Amino acid sequence: MKKAECFYVGTVVRKYSFKGELLVKIDSDDPGIYLNLESIFVELPSGLVPFFIHKCKLHKSSLLRIDFEQINNEEEAESLIKKNLYLPLNLLTPLEGKKFYYHEIIGFNLNEKNKKIGVISNIIEHGVQALFEVIDDEEKSHLIPIHDDLIIKVDRDNKTILVQLPEGLLNL
Repeated sequence: MKKAECFYVGTVVRKYSFKGELLVKIDSDDPGIYLNLESIFVELPSGLVPFFIHKCKLHKSSLLRIDFEQINNEEEAESLIKKNLYLPLNLLTPLEGKKFYYHEIIGFNLNEKNKKIGVISNIIEHGVQALFEVIDDEEKSHLIPIHDDLIIKVDRDNKTILVQLPEGLLNL
């Protein structure tokens, strides 16, 4: 499986038990949607490798406690800490309205009223506020907060997102 055909699920953050269970920080508002997985891809230096899941439980609010069939002790579990987990894109539930997956909007035009601001080239998730990185026609980069109050419409058919920005934001 190629990484381009997958979406990011989360990262292994630490060991849970001496039996090799691991805690995974899930990148989702609802980590419970991943409780019934049979397998998941782990990003190793050799590429994405499928790992089969023996047992999976919620742990606190945004963590999953996963018992992989291939991991049987602390040493084996240690080798997966800080590794990213992925699933095939076809397992994503399609979103509607103003909701979107970050990977699906790369390349969309960002418009305000009838004017094109630029093309979304990246999503920056450092810190508290996620940002659109938008490149305008003059190759200038703009960082725009991803916030429900600013997004008016997501038009998947025309690959555009319509926003209403606070005055002066693009001049910063």
